[in-house]
Amino acid sequence: MGKTRLPLRPTYNSPVILTFALAACLVMAADGLSGGRLAPRFFATYPGFGFADPIWYFRLISHALGHKNWAHLTANFSVILLIGPMIEEKYGSSSLIKMMLITALVTGLLNAAFFTTGLLGASGLAFMMILLASFTNHKEGELPLTFVLVVILFLAKEAVQAFTQDDISQFAHIIGGVFGGLFGFLRGGSRAGK
Repeated sequence: MGKTRLPLRPTYNSPVILTFALAACLVMAADGLSGGRLAPRFFATYPGFGFADPIWYFRLISHALGHKNWAHLTANFSVILLIGPMIEEKYGSSSLIKMMLITALVTGLLNAAFFTTGLLGASGLAFMMILLASFTNHKEGELPLTFVLVVILFLAKEAVQAFTQDDISQFAHIIGGVFGGLFGFLRGGSRAGK
């Protein structure tokens, strides 16, 4: 009698996206164990510039790993886990890491410079990926209509929600979307490995 094999073997098919999701889950779990003290201290960025504080530099990027609660994390990662692997396959792991770091850093810096509230969560990166995904089958010299429609719907939704009182940073969504569009145009029809 032969060995019994599972019909499907789990694979770590998208290392950047899966590692990012696992890290965010670990931060959320650790924050819960700390009584909610970990994320505000290390995984959120705040108004103003703390050049003398080494943690301030870390938080400019780490804020993408912190989340207010599990519902917040689930909302962001349901998008990221859905479209992130497709983006990672097209642009490559190294390029995706760079795009994520740039988007998180700029969002953190702009929040520190222009806003009076803190910022945490991966929604800016989720929106970067939403806009970037519309370029996955883009050829150089073409303007994908999917991109145009996503931009119109995206901007309309964010403009309306900007006037509601909630804990959501429409600013982070817009910055993430702008960077997703820029990366899509700049990368053109390039494929991973090029």
